[in-house]
Amino acid sequence: MTESDLPVPPEAPPRRYPSTLGGALYVLALAGVFAGLGWAALYDWRDGVRVIAGALLFAAGCRLLLPTRQAGMLAVRHRALDVGLLVAVGVVLFFLAGSIPNQPI
Repeated sequence: MTESDLPVPPEAPPRRYPSTLGGALYVLALAGVFAGLGWAALYDWRDGVRVIAGALLFAAGCRLLLPTRQAGMLAVRHRALDVGLLVAVGVVLFFLAGSIPNQPI
């Protein structure tokens, strides 16, 4: 039996990326983090860190509201742990951005 004699499996439909709503929202949150990093590097670091904190809080809200099956890359651990960590880091970043005093250069 040669390779040409083997049956050809039917072609699967092309997979779309991201394949879940959570995956698309993850990409959106990741874009927010990169926008915040860019803002912090080019302009005011406090506003950039606040943008990053907002992106993390957005990701936490998405993880909280989406079912696990649709959460995509937002679902890493249990829902409560994912949401708790994202909220904690987002709130801490927001707090630190406003509470660190300006340092003279």
